[in-house]
Amino acid sequence: MSSTGIERAGHRDGLPDYGGGYSERGRFPDEKGVGEPYGEPLDGGFRSSLDSGDKGDHTHRKLKSRHIQLIGIGGTIGTALYVQIGRGLLNGGPASLFLAFTIWCTFILAVTLSMAEMVTYLPISSPFIRFAGRYVDEAFGFAAGWNFFVFEAALVPFEVVACNLIIHFWSDVVPAGGIIAIILVLYGIINVMAVQWYGETEFWAALGKFLLIVGLIIFTFIVMLGGNPLGDRFGFRYWYEPGAFTELYYSGSLGRFLGFLQCLIQASFTIAGPDYVAMAAGEAENPRKVMPRAFNAVFYRLTAFFVLGSLCVGILVPYNDEELTRAFKDDEPGASASPYVVAMNRLKISGLPHIVNAMVLTAAFSAGNSYVYCASRSLYGLALEGKAPAFFKKCTKKGVPVYCVIAVLLIGLLSFLQLSANTAVVLNWFVSLVTASQLINFSCMCTAYLGFYRALEAQGISRDTLPYKAWFQPYAAWYGLIGTFIMTFVGGYTVFLPLDGYWSIPDFLFSYTMVGIFPVLYLGWKFLKKTKIFKPEEVDLYRNKDEIDEYERTFVPTPAKNVFERILDKLFG
Repeated sequence: MSSTGIERAGHRDGLPDYGGGYSERGRFPDEKGVGEPYGEPLDGGFRSSLDSGDKGDHTHRKLKSRHIQLIGIGGTIGTALYVQIGRGLLNGGPASLFLAFTIWCTFILAVTLSMAEMVTYLPISSPFIRFAGRYVDEAFGFAAGWNFFVFEAALVPFEVVACNLIIHFWSDVVPAGGIIAIILVLYGIINVMAVQWYGETEFWAALGKFLLIVGLIIFTFIVMLGGNPLGDRFGFRYWYEPGAFTELYYSGSLGRFLGFLQCLIQASFTIAGPDYVAMAAGEAENPRKVMPRAFNAVFYRLTAFFVLGSLCVGILVPYNDEELTRAFKDDEPGASASPYVVAMNRLKISGLPHIVNAMVLTAAFSAGNSYVYCASRSLYGLALEGKAPAFFKKCTKKGVPVYCVIAVLLIGLLSFLQLSANTAVVLNWFVSLVTASQLINFSCMCTAYLGFYRALEAQGISRDTLPYKAWFQPYAAWYGLIGTFIMTFVGGYTVFLPLDGYWSIPDFLFSYTMVGIFPVLYLGWKFLKKTKIFKPEEVDLYRNKDEIDEYERTFVPTPAKNVFERILDKLFG
């Protein structure tokens, strides 16, 4: 049993049995391609989720374990871990920042455990969007799917604008419009190629983020012990002077609590992971083996990066640092507002700030690339379930839902808004909007799991027979649901403070727009389609399962092309 609480159970040699009988589908061909299941090639390739009921599901299973693990990391680590985390330090102080990030990781663990069990059982395209409709209510799946699509699509222009800001750290010579256009074209090229090319691109970009945060953690350890040009052995000095906690809006205990709460809100926007891993399930090779490892690895690595990253920031810079405060106040471009760069400047370390800025640019570009992928696949999943126009099911011969990619890139054009509006305002609007959507998304995942759990019990299926079983269920799902639901409404609390100047209609709308739209989507689809909340005994746990079982039985791994690829597969396998 692994330490995340996901254990292997009920997997026998030969044909697996996951809570039900297997339906023989006739004789298999004598030969098959390496890395592919037996089956009828459709539109130039094999279907990924093997959905026998829907001939439009044409994505291909080409992503290896290393691709999926780094996609999960790449989609989560953007500019927030390197730059925006400094705002949390200013608002709450080092102890509040560290505690908030640590606590929020426990909610992410709860969501991860819930998603891992469901997705491993049925690794289909856009899984949790479709699970919400299958295990709870078709209308709930409609609302959850469109919420996730809006969330991912809105993040594309957010990261494009961030890339533009980062480039202007060096020079303002290149016009912003040109930078935005180039980035969107690159996203288009990468995402219309075969999925393994997207996976390979994202693997190397995310690996750069991986190395950057590891390097910054090591940098912090060295300089705090005196390994800097000033010979200053400062250790945890800033936890004592000016202190571990700062006051926000009010003095005393209330002010310190609000500082912590602001850090927790920032953590809820910054830390994710299980959603990005899950979205790759329909294009993963041998998913019942690969997906639990990916959920495992991504959670542990992201937890280490975010928790240690929040600790490092509080070690390097005091919460009242003038340069950091000025950088956020003046909306300075690129890594200028990064606590790491501020610390490097104070310690008279030259050269490194430019390296950090270059890697932060890579991080922002990679994150935006992941959002294009996830948004397009979420729209594709909605189309497969009949909750989006049917033409979005159309895939190229390479297995790419091309019209979905085009739709997401059209939304990416919103990044041109910064050419005529204040960039910081546009960024803040997107941050506020997608924060609420992300929390709603996590709540939907946990709700879907509770429907799945109750259906297993009602239909007499032991969780011990599942391919993977998570610890602490259903308590973990309830913990994740309650925590994310509460934070959904807490995110915009500042507009309600009885202080002059804090009420803002734009802030209110962007903090709670999706909170209001979600029930409208749910009730609208429910009224239109006359859907109902499924009773546990009515839930269909077997749709697509036989096809996944068949794929698993007949799967032959694609061999590594060279020694280097074998090493990578071993490291991330």
